[in-house]
Amino acid sequence: MTTPPASESVRVRRLPDRGAYDAATIHPILDEAPFAHVGITVDGQPFVIPTIHARIDETLYLHGSPASRLLRTAKGPTRVCVTVSIVDGLVLARSAFHHSMNYRSVVVLGDAVEVTDEDEKMRAFEALVEQVCPGRWEGCRIPNAKEINSTLVVKLALTEASAKVRTGGPVDDAEDLGLDVWAGVVPVSAAFGVAEPATDLGDGIGLPDHVAALGR
Repeated sequence: MTTPPASESVRVRRLPDRGAYDAATIHPILDEAPFAHVGITVDGQPFVIPTIHARIDETLYLHGSPASRLLRTAKGPTRVCVTVSIVDGLVLARSAFHHSMNYRSVVVLGDAVEVTDEDEKMRAFEALVEQVCPGRWEGCRIPNAKEINSTLVVKLALTEASAKVRTGGPVDDAEDLGLDVWAGVVPVSAAFGVAEPATDLGDGIGLPDHVAALGR
């Protein structure tokens, strides 16, 4: 049975068969995406800001400087739109019109509110660090009181969210199938390079396993 959308606002209207509204589809996309774009409106002017995000259960966390226009506005509660996208392949069709991409994306709508509870804020910090580099939280110094106070964290519930996913090869018109034109999929993937140590790294400090794992 298909899970219905939480609201009409997140219903996928164009190519609705690609839409999904279940946590089993939405959560892994949010967890894999390296960053998000957050849309807000300030005094009638729309802004879309890239930022790091992290999910804990059914809550999405965003962080930044208290001077950030995004987070300063979102201390609200303020209605925001958060999107993430992952490109998995270029879909090259025989016709220019049917070119596409294989992708996984999520749209989240909700009221962003500031996180003020210190324990929850620290859990959010940990989740954000782990989103960037799994295992890093245990391998570095955790934030001190000054750093905690100088960072703003906001959250929104994942109650209104939808995913849209495309997989597979090109879908050409029947009359184009005989054209002398190559068609297919070019896979796209993100890869980490070789870790470069800081120029002021102390002697004898080797590459930790959690960093080396990124390259594998």
